[in-house]
Amino acid sequence: MDKQEIFPDGTVIDKWFYDINIPELSDLGKQYVLTDNNVLDDGKIHTKEIQNLIDRAYENGGGVIVVPKGTYLTGALFFKQGVNLYIEDGGVLKGSDDIYDYPIMQTRMEGETCPYFSALINADNVDGFKMCGKGTIDGNGLKSWRSFWLRREWNPNCTNKDEQRPRLLHVSNSRNVTIADATLQNSPFWTCHVYKTDHIKLLNLRIFSPVAPIKSASADGIDLDVCTNVHVKGCRITVNDDGICFKGGKGPWADKDENNGPNSNILVEECFFDRTTGSCVTCGSECIQTHNILIRNCKVDRGQSLLQLKMRPDTPQHYEYITIDGVEGSCRCVLSVAPWTQFFDLKDRKDIPRSYGEHIIFRNLNLECKSFANIRPKPEEFSLDDFTFENVRVSTPQPEWESSAISNLKIINTFINGIEQ
Repeated sequence: MDKQEIFPDGTVIDKWFYDINIPELSDLGKQYVLTDNNVLDDGKIHTKEIQNLIDRAYENGGGVIVVPKGTYLTGALFFKQGVNLYIEDGGVLKGSDDIYDYPIMQTRMEGETCPYFSALINADNVDGFKMCGKGTIDGNGLKSWRSFWLRREWNPNCTNKDEQRPRLLHVSNSRNVTIADATLQNSPFWTCHVYKTDHIKLLNLRIFSPVAPIKSASADGIDLDVCTNVHVKGCRITVNDDGICFKGGKGPWADKDENNGPNSNILVEECFFDRTTGSCVTCGSECIQTHNILIRNCKVDRGQSLLQLKMRPDTPQHYEYITIDGVEGSCRCVLSVAPWTQFFDLKDRKDIPRSYGEHIIFRNLNLECKSFANIRPKPEEFSLDDFTFENVRVSTPQPEWESSAISNLKIINTFINGIEQ
């Protein structure tokens, strides 16, 4: 972290972001190994046995659940204060593909606090939770994806929640969390969803969901939902949806709901967005505010937009102080901004809540794109102000873009197809 020591609004980056040490197994407390506790690689569902092990570790003052080499099947697991998870290299914790193994609970989903299915791995109201190791958590999502696409064929207007399916990982109302080294793959729904959590590190993760032969469905890589002080570093994200997506609430009065809020002080660095079919970084579609987002020194290969701002006409939104610094590779476009009207609902509000995108910088980019920027302005609904393109080099067959949609636009040492702008 030697190039920039401040966030986009000038706030100093806290020293916490500099500590990227990943705990060893020996650092995580007393070890509770699955195979020492009647959880075997035998093709049977071991939800009850693993949960009993978590509960016993908690009652004994904490420790770590160890997944050794082999594949171990389970439904939803609920981690408690002081109990960590370590997946050894060659170890696989694999989710049941039966929705009955995921109880309905009050949770957070698509910008709302509502009853929905639990995730495979759940950690709520914990301080210091760690999930590490070079093994794999596999959501076993094939059955869910097939069912979702069949339902969407029958009813094109069905929502993401209509096909009952769990997320892979849900961390909520927590602090001082580290998720590191593991492969998180084949999630039935969102892969890594973090809600109302402060100080979380997501380090060296391999996040994967397929696009063929059966497409995964809504399998975002990382969804940050009302989070502060987040460090995402060294992750490879290959998913059939958005790579990193900012959530936080939706609806005409979303900014008045105490369950909602901003995402702030987010550092994403040295990540590889590898053929994400959604955008690499997305604000929306359930987001009311982002502040201080710094993305730097990343690579992208055949992604969609480098940055997408989804502007919901039924939700007040404010995306500000976002800097993307040092990205190379290929994507569909550098920037996408457009109204997002999926499942539009103003409820009892009579006016369209106004939204804003401002103080956004693109710096030190070297990209091949299908177009430079895709902006569909709608000034009666949202405004764009104070955008900067500096030291940007883009090759594209479609260099034209709606630059007039942005007030206070600064273009410095920027070349499209070798022509200075």
